[in-house]
Amino acid sequence: MDFLGLKTLSILKDALADIEKNHSIQIDLDKIPYDDLKTFELFQHGDTVGIFQFESPGMRKYLRELKPTHIEDLIAMNALYRPGPMNHIPDYIDRKHGRKKVLYPHPLIEEVLKPTYGIMVYQEQIMQVAQIMAGYTLGAADLLRRAMGKKNMQEMQKQRAIFVEGAKQKNINEKSAGEIFSTMEKFAEYGFNRSHSAGYAIIAYQTAYLKANFPPEFMAATLSNYMGSTEDTQYYLNETKRFHIKTLGPDINESESKFSANKKGEIRFSLSAIKGVGEASVTAIVAEREKNGPFKNIFDLTKRLNSRSLNKKAAESLAAAGAFDCFEGVHRAQYFAMLPNENI
Repeated sequence: MDFLGLKTLSILKDALADIEKNHSIQIDLDKIPYDDLKTFELFQHGDTVGIFQFESPGMRKYLRELKPTHIEDLIAMNALYRPGPMNHIPDYIDRKHGRKKVLYPHPLIEEVLKPTYGIMVYQEQIMQVAQIMAGYTLGAADLLRRAMGKKNMQEMQKQRAIFVEGAKQKNINEKSAGEIFSTMEKFAEYGFNRSHSAGYAIIAYQTAYLKANFPPEFMAATLSNYMGSTEDTQYYLNETKRFHIKTLGPDINESESKFSANKKGEIRFSLSAIKGVGEASVTAIVAEREKNGPFKNIFDLTKRLNSRSLNKKAAESLAAAGAFDCFEGVHRAQYFAMLPNENI
């Protein structure tokens, strides 16, 4: 088994929490519609920054050309967008839009290859072809798939003979059987596991569904999970701006430890994303605020938090970032003059 720790799952969880807080909606991702128009429009426009497996510039370019209309398109693109199979993406796109005729190696395997417009994309398709055309058992088909993937020439010669002989039993001549085997051999070199690709495509669709239907909550969750990197934070802030979502600066009385979306569809900057403010300080600030209410001014703040919870460096960082701008009548520069040299 291959267990993956995906940041995307944390993004989904955080976005769902914000959606429930702002809209009083509990979304079950296992029950969302897989024909949502807004979601497919997002894929069709290549607006997939922040979407699992679909945010690279090359993938976004192909999505705009493909204009996916079904989850099967996303599963196929996930499998095809890799070195080798990538060469077949233009064919896949042309066949989907009727610019090229869909050709099948043999009528018997039309149903197997119909979802991918006659192109062998998945390992499972290669195994099914072996079953249908040459009478392989599932176990034997998997051995064939492994031999092809590893380019075991000795085993391949043996398998070719078995395949051709099995095809003869189904009235398929030796020449046709050999050609089909060669096609399978070629595609098996990079054939992707369909179940793996489908799992990834489902997660991609779920992230796209939230971005398309709840963009502030989704972008806030994305920013929260990438705020360890200044470069990533700026990248996703630019995407937030492109989606016309207003981003508010940090506020000592409103900001959370993470980026958060409010009911107006705005995103509030995270306290933890401010350089120089440690996690311990942020935790103490939020806990004190939740327990005893908003801070009235800088003196109220320093009175309620000791120097271990909020030291001089953290306070200066908060002041410079504008987190104290909510306190009326004081200019940012004044905070630096009133702070002692060592601790608050």
